[in-house]
Amino acid sequence: MAETTQERLIAKIAGRVQGVGYRYFAEDEANRLGLTGYVRNMPDGSVEVVAEGPRNVLEGFLAILRRGPSGANVTNVRHSFVPATGEFRDFHIRPWT
Repeated sequence: MAETTQERLIAKIAGRVQGVGYRYFAEDEANRLGLTGYVRNMPDGSVEVVAEGPRNVLEGFLAILRRGPSGANVTNVRHSFVPATGEFRDFHIRPWT
């Protein structure tokens, strides 16, 4: 039986991750995997990802985020899993707040 419990991944990706297409890469991969949530650049040069979906799919997404697109150099990924809220309908790039 397929896993249906939804969880939320919160990740902060550091390194050379701005100006290299990282947000577009994350958006494409999340949409390919059927996840919901967002990705955005942060003022400190990192990228924040919040994604919801099944835990096993989120773990695969996390491995993809650690790799990043070809122009990126990911040096650190801090992450946590929390219960999903179901507030997202899709996965998109969000501007800074």
